[in-house]
Amino acid sequence: MSNGAFDLAIVGGGANGCAIARDAAGRGLSVVLVEQGDLASATSSASTKLIHGGLRYLEHFEFRLVREALVEREVLLRSAPHFIRPLRFVLPHRAGLRPAWVVRLGLFLYDHLGGREILPACRSLDLRSDPAGAPLRPDLRRAFEYSDCWVEDARLVIMCARDAARLGADIRPRTPCTKALSTDGRWRLRLEDRSRGGVEEVEARVLVNATGPWAARFLEQVVGTAPPARIRLVQGSHIVTRRLFDHDRAYLFQNEDGRVCFAIPYEGDFTLIGTTDRDIEGDPGVVRISEDETDYLLAAVNRWLRRPVARGDIVWSFAGVRPLYDDGANAAQEATRDYVLHLDDGGWTAPLLTVFGGKLTTCRRLAEAALARLARFFPGLRPPWTAGAHLPGGDFPWDGFEALVADLRGRYRFLDSALLRRLARYHGTRAFALLGDARRLEDLGEAFGAGLYEREVHWMVREEWAETVDDILWRRSKLGLRIDSAGRERLAARLAGVRGSTTRPGTVVDGAPRA
Repeated sequence: MSNGAFDLAIVGGGANGCAIARDAAGRGLSVVLVEQGDLASATSSASTKLIHGGLRYLEHFEFRLVREALVEREVLLRSAPHFIRPLRFVLPHRAGLRPAWVVRLGLFLYDHLGGREILPACRSLDLRSDPAGAPLRPDLRRAFEYSDCWVEDARLVIMCARDAARLGADIRPRTPCTKALSTDGRWRLRLEDRSRGGVEEVEARVLVNATGPWAARFLEQVVGTAPPARIRLVQGSHIVTRRLFDHDRAYLFQNEDGRVCFAIPYEGDFTLIGTTDRDIEGDPGVVRISEDETDYLLAAVNRWLRRPVARGDIVWSFAGVRPLYDDGANAAQEATRDYVLHLDDGGWTAPLLTVFGGKLTTCRRLAEAALARLARFFPGLRPPWTAGAHLPGGDFPWDGFEALVADLRGRYRFLDSALLRRLARYHGTRAFALLGDARRLEDLGEAFGAGLYEREVHWMVREEWAETVDDILWRRSKLGLRIDSAGRERLAARLAGVRGSTTRPGTVVDGAPRA
């Protein structure tokens, strides 16, 4: 058993935990972050992949949350223009649902609450002449169009962790914290390393519980205290189909139950449809989409599309659990998406901060708020810094992605343009370091299919904490949608060699996609 001492110990390697680690490390604190599984292996990789203000939250009068999220759209876009990009949303209108004046008012607020500078404003569309009308039912005449952003959600988390590590944080995936004791003004944590084996004890001045759906369980079973608030576990499920339309805009469809459903261009050849809201109990780590949820999503889009979507069109599905702060709302879709930070510095001899709720969009602001709550324990803490900082690979103008691709193409002319675009999207300017001195395709090593080569696999293992096939195919990328079973087997064998031991693929929610 070895001993380490830190200013801040964070349990939970999702969006909130990694954002806090990055912020704290950049302010000069010594940080250790532990995660029981892979980084972004739960809620943070099962989102709708949006950086958005949350148009429907205006109906629940969550103006503070919406304004903060709207501001964050452009902050995050500037910080990571490789895996965050602007996206236009088409909201068709028909009689019997929200009146047109209500939609226009909501979009007016959406345009003006957040100090929008980059993203274009909303506008009206004539679906009879606009290409967005072609996939829709012919009786639809009118729509509204507005802006939000698309994000590779797990890459946002992993790049926050990568930046935290650059700044000195100790990032430890597959390392559950099994006991946390507060003694003599410090936390003593018992950690189990699942990758290399062994048990370690570390100390920290402050403990942050950022375990998401496991926050209450962590307090009860690891810390030994009752949760200060109730967590509402809400399952959100998605389906991925073959591409349903040819343009690059997304749709926001209204449902008759008052909810909304997105249909979003996904990974070039697919469409992402979601999401649901369903209260659940039990283990949040074993959720999967239900038959009822699949039927609900198909029905939701088929009310609007000209060509109905059938189960045979589905190539993949996934589900995640939102750990919402329980504000007593009657329905899951009405529960607040805002975050709540609970600081316990009275009943324990060392401070404990627990994170409830939160959205992917606001993880950076949540981190700032968390450090503000903890500042009195760290005299001389440096001021906030992340608002103007790039995430790894994002050090180019927000509208400079095509120029980055052109630079890569100029240096690596032997590589396919589609591959270079994907590398630029995933890795940004770090793609140059990844490709290094490669002069021919063979220099990239073994090919696993869909443009995944050995050199990138090694990079993800060395730079991004990847260990298993699913780490690479479903979180560091979405190449699992394209790589066949033979490619997965070759990748598993290569990972076993890289790690020096047998590497067994993890579990994909609802199985691998059908061909």
